[in-house]
Amino acid sequence: MPHDHHHHHSIDQNAGDGRLIGAISVNLGLTVVQVAGGIVSGSLAMIADALHNFSDAISLIIAAVARRIARRPANEDMPFGYARAEIVAALVNYTTLIVIGIYLAMEAVLRFLSPEPVEGWLVVIIAAVALLVDLVTAMLTWAMSKDSVNIRAAFLHNVADALGSVAVILAGTLILLFDWTWIDPAVTLLIAGYILWMALSEIGGVIRILMLGSPPALAPSEVLGEAQAIEGVAGVHEAHLWQIDEHTAALQAHLVVIDGAWGRADDIKAEVKARMKARFGISHVVLEMECARHACAAPAQWGDS
Repeated sequence: MPHDHHHHHSIDQNAGDGRLIGAISVNLGLTVVQVAGGIVSGSLAMIADALHNFSDAISLIIAAVARRIARRPANEDMPFGYARAEIVAALVNYTTLIVIGIYLAMEAVLRFLSPEPVEGWLVVIIAAVALLVDLVTAMLTWAMSKDSVNIRAAFLHNVADALGSVAVILAGTLILLFDWTWIDPAVTLLIAGYILWMALSEIGGVIRILMLGSPPALAPSEVLGEAQAIEGVAGVHEAHLWQIDEHTAALQAHLVVIDGAWGRADDIKAEVKARMKARFGISHVVLEMECARHACAAPAQWGDS
C-alpha cells in the first residue's frame, strides 16, 4: 500500500513566538505563587505541581530557543541545517520530565512515612488558579504542537501539569471534607506516575531520530522494493534510510543498473528519485550508480559492508 506524505503547515512563526513568550510568562508567575502556597499550606502535592509547573516554563524556554535556532539556514558546518535543534530540545524536555517524575515519587513515599498537616482551602484555591493558567498555556501551544515534536514535548509538560492541578484540587477537597492527609502524597504519587508514563512513551521517537533510525511511518523493505521494481534496476544495496528531522526523510544507497542499460543510467536515477518523492515523501535521495558487471561483491542490503 502506498504511504501518504503529509505536508505540515505551521502557524506563522512570529505569532508562534508570541504565544510561547506569553505561555512562559504566565507559567513563571504561577510557579512563584504555587511555591509560596505549598510552603504556607504544607502541601507536598502543591510543591510537586509547582515544580512541574516550573519545568513547564523551562521546557517552553528551551522550545522557544530551539525553534529560533532551527530556522538558521544550512552552511558548511551544518550542511543539513539546524532543524535537529528542536529534536535535541525535545530530548532535554522529556529527560527532565523523567527526572522530575522519579523525584516526586521519592518525595511522596517519604511523606507517607512521615505525614504532615495540610491546609486544604489554600491548596484548592491556588490549584484552581494553576489549572486556569495551564488551560491558557495549552491553548497557546496546542496548534503548534501538532507540527513539532519540540513544541509537543513542551505541550505535554503542560497537559501533565493541568492534570496535576485537577488532582491537587481533589486532594485539597478531600482533606477539607474528611481530613485525609494521606491523600496529598497519594495524589503526588499519581502525578509522578503519569509524568513518567507520558515521558517514557514519547522519548523513544526522539531517540530514534537522533540515532538515525528509519522513519517509523515507512517500511524500509517497501522503499527498496519500489526502487528495485523500476525497469533497468538490477538491485539496491548499502542502503541508509533515516530521518534528518521530524518531517524530512533521506535515502542513500548503491543502485545497480542491469547490463545494457548503462546508457539510461541518468534516466533510471531520475525515475527512482521521482518514485521515492511521490510514494514515500523522501525528498533527499543520494544514489551511487553501479553497473551490474562491476557491482559490489557480496554487498550488505543495509548500511556499509
